[in-house]
Amino acid sequence: MSTTAPAPAQPQAVMQDLSFLDRWLPAWILAAMAAGLLLGRFVPGLDTALEAVTIGEVSLPIAIGLLVMMYPVLAKVRYDETHRVAGDRRLLGASLVLNWIVGPALMFALAWIFLPDLPEYRTGLIIVGLARCIAMVLIWNDLACGDREAAAVLVAINSVFQVLAFGALGWFYLQVLPGWLGLPTTSAEFSVWSIVVSVLVFLGIPLVAGFLTRTLGEKARGRAWYEAAFLPKLGPWALYGLLFTIVLLFALQGEAITSNPLDVARIALPLLVYFVLMFGTGLLASRALGLTYAKSTTVAFTAAGNNFELAIAVAIGTFGVTSGQALAGVVGPLIEVPVLVALVYVSLWAARKLFPGDRTVPTR
Repeated sequence: MSTTAPAPAQPQAVMQDLSFLDRWLPAWILAAMAAGLLLGRFVPGLDTALEAVTIGEVSLPIAIGLLVMMYPVLAKVRYDETHRVAGDRRLLGASLVLNWIVGPALMFALAWIFLPDLPEYRTGLIIVGLARCIAMVLIWNDLACGDREAAAVLVAINSVFQVLAFGALGWFYLQVLPGWLGLPTTSAEFSVWSIVVSVLVFLGIPLVAGFLTRTLGEKARGRAWYEAAFLPKLGPWALYGLLFTIVLLFALQGEAITSNPLDVARIALPLLVYFVLMFGTGLLASRALGLTYAKSTTVAFTAAGNNFELAIAVAIGTFGVTSGQALAGVVGPLIEVPVLVALVYVSLWAARKLFPGDRTVPTR
């Protein structure tokens, strides 16, 4: 039998596998930003109207947008399959270390290196680093021919873990660790409880709703119907919710953005470095542990991606809709989407070089 590895997927085939909405996601985000800026400029009194009805510290329209963008993502998770990955200690261990130790620590370091004089944006980036990916990673993983079941289980684990640990990690990276290092901590107005409440509302509610939707939907019609017929109809609403939220955020933040465009660029640079370093570390570390190409790719993408929906929700709920923290969260998907698409190409190109003879290397 020949030991020659099959040829990896052709990069030009990657984008063809994306839906029309997903393929042009960076363009939709840019369009939503532009629409928000125009809306804020030509609709006087918009901020007053949005704040007329609030849920806690978040205006009702924005709260609805945040919940809408989270719910479809969590309805996709296969919650009943966590035991499959739990049995693979190398895969599970690598993912947990990269997601919950390396990722937050790296974003903390990059935020302080690139934004030492911009505390609001720095805090926003740290929050992005704490929000581990539970959404788009499934798309990037599929395009790179990663292990689909492993990705689904890691998403489920990250979803539950974030509810339990996000508040504690926020307290550690925003107050405890800076104090140990002699750095300024987040202002006294910051409360760990406010982060906990934001996570419970904007992740907890859609998590329960997503779990019940999958459980009841599969019980009534079966998994094949749920994933082939129901999810494709529900899925686009996550993007609609994200774009709606971005429009409102940029409408309220328009003056700050247009007067300081270099600030947006400064937020983007550490994000770019973060995504590349996390992906490369995840892929090479998994290979060193003896994992297959498919599993290594899954670990790499789940480590590199971030749950920018949750980061935006927490930043808004904790610091306010017009805060620099919220703006930093919004910049996240603008950078993450094109970078991770590019990393799909990198993964397919490197497959045969890094994993010679591996049967999970894609052939298409």
